[in-house]
Amino acid sequence: MKKLYLVVGLGNPGKKYSNTKHNVGFDTIDILSERLGIKVNKIKHQSVYGEANINGKKVLLIKPQTYMNDSGITVRGFSDFYKLPIENIIIIYDDIDIPIGNLRIRKKGSAGSHNGMKSVIYHLKDDKFPRIRIGIGKPGYDKDLISHVLGGFNKEDRELIDEAILNAAKAVEEIMNSDIERSMNMYNS
Repeated sequence: MKKLYLVVGLGNPGKKYSNTKHNVGFDTIDILSERLGIKVNKIKHQSVYGEANINGKKVLLIKPQTYMNDSGITVRGFSDFYKLPIENIIIIYDDIDIPIGNLRIRKKGSAGSHNGMKSVIYHLKDDKFPRIRIGIGKPGYDKDLISHVLGGFNKEDRELIDEAILNAAKAVEEIMNSDIERSMNMYNS
């Protein structure tokens, strides 16, 4: 059987949330979709997803449609259906504790303050899966957390985040083609 990877970008569905800080996971799936030639247009387990065989591996690109705080429902649905090892699930999401435009790739870890990741860990009952965190920075003194993560980017930050999203996509490809150690060495900032 081919090695299977679930690549899940966390975000919120709908135009209202498009291009917000909280949707950089979805944005990364869009870039991967272009780079790998995978159409993300099928529906299953409360998500839109696409699948293809790439370099002898089956790859599913997944955008949960449950809203961020229930992302684990989708991840668990795919995980149970395909009965794959936990280390073949790659989650991509925003992180306020990382400076804007920086990446942190890890093999495992806690959810921190991220509700989407709390849901994923709760539903998988495990935290030993690779994750790529894209830094969106902390809110300024004049902004609360919700308006920060659901807000867009200014021009300077947009340039930084576009580069980070592209690097996150490349990091996913490196994990699938080589291993997570190499990806961490190349893309952790």
